[in-house]
Amino acid sequence: QVQLVESGGGLVQAGGSLRLSCAGSGRTFSNNCMGWFRQAPGKEREFVGAICWSGGSAYYADSVKGRFTISRGFAKNTVTLQMNSLKPEDTAVYYCAAGRLRGSIAPGEYDYWGQGTQVTVSS
Repeated sequence: QVQLVESGGGLVQAGGSLRLSCAGSGRTFSNNCMGWFRQAPGKEREFVGAICWSGGSAYYADSVKGRFTISRGFAKNTVTLQMNSLKPEDTAVYYCAAGRLRGSIAPGEYDYWGQGTQVTVSS
């Protein structure tokens, strides 16, 4: 059974930082790209960024570029999302997902999803 489990969410003041992790199990993800998405109440799920296990640099949505960093974790099948200079508008449930194609930014292009972790940024 394929599982993606996010951790590290919480409450932080504006300007602060949080680090999210995503651990995958149940299959090898070496041919996948791991993406991060977020969904705020009443809004559609939106792409945050992604990185591929095959190599290459991470790519990001314009709204988070320069503030968020995605990296491959030391543990197998783990990716992290470092979020700095957080803003109240970053408040959302954050999801990690596994997809097949580099450059994918649409939720429908990702096959496996975690349950999400809440990030709340207070002003």
